[in-house]
Amino acid sequence: MRRMTLAEGRKLATAVRTPNPTLSGVRPDASDEVLRLVEDPFRDVADAHDRLAALEALLYERGDRRAAFLTIYARVTAEVDAGLEYGEFADPAWVADYLVTFADHYRRAFYAFECGRRGEVPAPWRLAFETALGGESLVTQDILLGINAHVNYDLALALSEVGIDPNRRTKYADHRRINRVLHRLVDEEQDLVVERYADGLADVDESLGRLDEALSFFTLREGRRNAWRGAVALTDGRYDPVKRLVRWYLESVTMGAGRFILVPTENATLRDRLERLEDGGDDQ
Repeated sequence: MRRMTLAEGRKLATAVRTPNPTLSGVRPDASDEVLRLVEDPFRDVADAHDRLAALEALLYERGDRRAAFLTIYARVTAEVDAGLEYGEFADPAWVADYLVTFADHYRRAFYAFECGRRGEVPAPWRLAFETALGGESLVTQDILLGINAHVNYDLALALSEVGIDPNRRTKYADHRRINRVLHRLVDEEQDLVVERYADGLADVDESLGRLDEALSFFTLREGRRNAWRGAVALTDGRYDPVKRLVRWYLESVTMGAGRFILVPTENATLRDRLERLEDGGDDQ
């Protein structure tokens, strides 16, 4: 399948977007095929990977910029699943539950967004989805907004739901082993994005800071470390007000990071220049 250029994707996104696509029922361009992929909870890791990959393919075919995050996420899910098969984890059953619960947070947010149930979509995901559909962001930003919402917001909630006890130290060690899996994929992920979306992405990395460094910041270091801390606070908090405060903190930090991700393209002139660079065009 021919790679769709970012310019073509932006044109298509402009053609299908509405002023506010989530206020009045199902989004106008939502398809039954897409909705079927995200309607039901994931059964296991393989099911999560297969449906995430199928969703990525459908969105990519439609020129939907939300596919860019899924290009990364589906590959990560496959790699961690392989780690489970190869015995990389001390508690593989817990890691499998962790992966499925985590992926289900994305699935629920995506499905609610497609169905127009705005109040059920966490604010970080609304920002990510609406920005990607708007067609005025860089693919780098679309990816980072998805990672930001999923790691900085969803992950602590997923960890607390699947449970970090008993044997908290063992589970934390497995949590850190996933970091190593992610680290192995950084260069491959960047190559995938360049191949499918943006020949000029390496040049944009020089303008915005290297993509692999940004991915490491949001996933391997601060994001995942803070997610574990959030899960500990949610687990050990004795009172509902404490848990509500933790959720408020997660959302506030994630939304702040999301707005920071969008700063480079707030200036129209700079945005146009970066778009040309990302698309592999001549910036002169």
